[in-house]
Amino acid sequence: MSRASHTGRSVAHVDGVWFDDARDATIGVLDHGLLYGDGVFEGIRFYGPEPFALDAHLRRLRASARALVLDVPWSDERLGALCRETARRTGLQDGYIRLVVTRGMGALGVSPASCERPSLILIGAPLALYPAQALEQGVDVVTSSLRRAASDALPPQVKSLNYLTNVLASIEARRQGAHEALLLDAEGRVAECTADNLFVVHGGVARTPPATDGALRGITRDHVVGLLDAAGVPVIEASLVLADVWTADEAFMTGTGAEVVAIRSVDGRPFPAAPGPLTRRAQELFAASVRGG
Repeated sequence: MSRASHTGRSVAHVDGVWFDDARDATIGVLDHGLLYGDGVFEGIRFYGPEPFALDAHLRRLRASARALVLDVPWSDERLGALCRETARRTGLQDGYIRLVVTRGMGALGVSPASCERPSLILIGAPLALYPAQALEQGVDVVTSSLRRAASDALPPQVKSLNYLTNVLASIEARRQGAHEALLLDAEGRVAECTADNLFVVHGGVARTPPATDGALRGITRDHVVGLLDAAGVPVIEASLVLADVWTADEAFMTGTGAEVVAIRSVDGRPFPAAPGPLTRRAQELFAASVRGG
């Protein structure tokens, strides 16, 4: 699989101002997104000049914002144009856009009543989440000691700026020499990895956890499900426990940044093949759908 080029640059747009170097971009210290994680975001890939699945990302952004009672005053047409301009300014043919809406500037204190207007941030950059060898041979995953928050506490379908559980799980994985961490829900069911959805394969059938078990309904996840279904590969959305993962024939992750990445081992238990045949099929189908092969 080809990965994002590093020959371009990271750019940013903050409330109407463009920055040719994202490191020069700033937000106010009283922004509630910074102070309280009060905001929403989308990570969007672009291939050539066009952001991938842009309409789906904007729908999810608005749904997340609605759940947080956060106003998004910009039209989809305006947001789409800014995403395309962000991609163009990077000079990349394959890269990543982070689209962020925060509650905006306000007084200290958790109440957002003092926030007069939201802030809009876009960042465009190259992206490569894993080393080349890991992409070729698969990544190692460990189960985190942390649990996904219950849906009545922080719904997994709200893609908010509060990613602390994911950050801590990622630190935990790295300290154990793994590339990724697997998160379970409060009942011990498999939810997802820190930034990607999980698929396991048993006897040629792929299974992936439902959103009700703490998984974000990923846009890349749904795209891959559609590709496999069209290719005649059975895919089932079903609850999983750790034993289902440990005993799988193969496993892989999907995500905006990761695309489709094979898993080599989980909790020190290697899979018979990595990438396995169905994982390779998913990678090939995905690459063909976004890059024409």
